Amino acid sequence: MPTIICTVTNDLSYDQRMQRICSTLAERGYRVTLLGRVLPHSLPLKMRNFEQHRLRCRFNRGMLFYAEFNLRLLWYLMRANYDATCSVDLDTLAAGCLAGVIRRKKRVFDAHEYFTEVPEVTGRPVVKLVWSAVARLCLPFYQLAYTVGPALAAIFEKKYRIPFGVVRNVAEASPAPVKNKQAPQKVLLYQGALNEGRGIEQALQAMQQLDGLELWLAGEGDLSETLRNMASELGVQDKVRFLGRVQPEALKQLTPQAWLGLNVLENKGLSYYYSLANKFFDYIQAGVPQLTMNFPEYRALNTQHEVALMLDVLSPEAIVSAVRQLLENPETYAKLQRETLPARQAWSWEKESAVLLQLWEQVFAVKK
Repeated sequence: MPTIICTVTNDLSYDQRMQRICSTLAERGYRVTLLGRVLPHSLPLKMRNFEQHRLRCRFNRGMLFYAEFNLRLLWYLMRANYDATCSVDLDTLAAGCLAGVIRRKKRVFDAHEYFTEVPEVTGRPVVKLVWSAVARLCLPFYQLAYTVGPALAAIFEKKYRIPFGVVRNVAEASPAPVKNKQAPQKVLLYQGALNEGRGIEQALQAMQQLDGLELWLAGEGDLSETLRNMASELGVQDKVRFLGRVQPEALKQLTPQAWLGLNVLENKGLSYYYSLANKFFDYIQAGVPQLTMNFPEYRALNTQHEVALMLDVLSPEAIVSAVRQLLENPETYAKLQRETLPARQAWSWEKESAVLLQLWEQVFAVKK
C-alpha cells in the first residue's frame, strides 16, 4: 500500500482531526506518518497505529518560524520515502508543494480553516499577502483538496479554481454518555485554544451574572495569562476552572460532565464565520446541549438536528440570556439533549471516514 506523510505545524498531541484521519488511513492499509514540531510544553507522544515525527525549530512563532519550519520540512521531504504528502493548511503548503513537484509525488491539501481570514492574519496586510501568494502559487499543483465544510469548499473552489471535497470534523462515536450526577454545580464547558475571538472574555464577563454555575476552560493559548488575570479582576476566579491542555482521550471523559457546551466566536473574519469546529461534534457525542453561533455551517446542521441554542450576536448579555433561558425552561434543555441522540448517529466519524477514504482512493487511481 502507498506511503503518506501528513504535515502540520502543531505538536500532534491535541490534533483530533489529524489523529482521526491518520488512524483511518492506517486502518485501510496505508503506511502513514504524521509530522509536526516539538514545542516547549510538548508531552511524549502516545503510541498509535501510524508513525509520528516532530521537527525541532529554533523559532516558535512569527514568520521566522514559518520560514524555518518549511525549510526543515522541505529537507525532510526531499529525503524521505513516500508516495504522497498531505499538506495541512497553508503553513505547510510551500514545502509540500516544492518537494512533491521535484520528486513527482502525489500532493493533497487539507484546509482546516480559511487561513488568510483568521484574526491573526486579517489585520496584517503583508502577512496576508504572503499567505495568499503561497496558496495561489501552490494549489494548482495539487491533485486533491478538501476542507471542513461545504461553505468553505464552495469559497475555495471559486477562489482557487480547483475542486474541493468535504471531510467534516465529526467525532468518533462514543458509548452512551453517563452524566456525573455528583457535580455540585452545573458546568459550562469550553474546549479549545484560548485565543483571540473565541468568546472566552465574554464568557468570563457573563459569569459575573450567573450564580450556581462553573465555567471550565479546557485548553491553553495566546490569551492564557490574560484570561487568568481577567477572571481575578472580574471577581469570578472561584467560578472558573482553567484545566490546561487536555488530551483528546481525557477530553472524552471530561465533556459528558458538562451541563452546557460553549462554541461561541466573535465574527472576526470569514474563517470564524464559516468554521465547523471539532467541539460542535464533541458536545453532541457526549450528549451535551450547546450554545453556538448562528453562522452558516452551524445553522445548517442545527436545522437538521436541533442540538444547540444559537446566538445571533456574541456578548456577555447574550450568553447570560441564553443560559437563563435553559435554566428557566428545562423542557427546552431536555429537547436539545434528546436531539443529540439521533445527531450522534447521523454525524459520526464512522460514516465520515468513508468519504475520506473515497477521496484518497481517487488520488492513487490517477497518474501523477
